[in-house]
Amino acid sequence: MKIAAVQLRPATGDIAANVAKHLDHIDRAVAHGAELVFFPELSLTGYEPRLAQSLATHAADPRLDVFQQRSDARHIIIGLGVPLAARSGTQIGMVWFAPSSPRRIYAKQLLHADELAFFVAGTQPLLLEAGGRKVAPAICYESLQPSHAENAAGLGADTYLASVAKPAGPMARAMLHYPAIARQHALYVIMADSVGPSDDFVSVGQSAAWDPAGNLLAQLDSDCEGILLVDITRGAATTHRDHA
Repeated sequence: MKIAAVQLRPATGDIAANVAKHLDHIDRAVAHGAELVFFPELSLTGYEPRLAQSLATHAADPRLDVFQQRSDARHIIIGLGVPLAARSGTQIGMVWFAPSSPRRIYAKQLLHADELAFFVAGTQPLLLEAGGRKVAPAICYESLQPSHAENAAGLGADTYLASVAKPAGPMARAMLHYPAIARQHALYVIMADSVGPSDDFVSVGQSAAWDPAGNLLAQLDSDCEGILLVDITRGAATTHRDHA
C-alpha cells in the first residue's frame, strides 16, 4: 500500500483556490501509485483560528463533491482538513472520502490551550480500513500527546497519520516524539505539515515518515510544497518536491 502525505502552502481563507491545489496534488499522488492521500491541518482554509467560524462548513458541502468524484474515479482514499460547524461550536476537522462510500469525519479531540477560544473538541476517534491497514488520523497538538497514539493503537491501528501546522519549536519536539511512538506501538507514523504563514506563525514543512522501528524513511524540506510517498509494503518512502 502507498500513502501520500501532501505538504501544502494553503491560500489563507480561499477555499476555491485550495480546492484546486488539493486536486492537483491528488492527481500527482495517484500518478505515483498512491492509494490514500492526506493533507495538513485545516488544509482547505489554512490554519487560521480567527477565520475558522466564518469558514466552517460540513461534510455534505457541495464544494467538496469534487473530492468524492475524484475518490470514485481514481479509487483513492482522500483526507483533507476543514473547520467543521458542529452544534457545540467550530471543530478542527477532517473529511474523509472513500470510493463509493459515505463521507466520514474526524474532529480533533485534544485542543491546545490557544485553540480553546476558537474551537470545541471532537469526542470520537476514527479508524479507517485501507489496503489491509488500519489507519488512525490525528491532528497536530493531539498527535504530540502520548495518550492519543496509545488510544489509536488500542483500537488496532497500525498506521498513524498526523495532519499538522507546526512552527519550528514544536516541529523540533515532533521529530523526537513521532519515532518514539512508532517504536512504542509498532506503528507507521506519517506526518503532513503545511508551509508558509499560519495564524501568527510560519509552518515549517519537514513532512516525514517513520517505520514501526522508529527509523526515518524520508522527509521533505522546509520551503516547498510536495508529496511524501510511503510504500508500506516495502517499508520505503520517496519525496516529490514541487518547484519553488
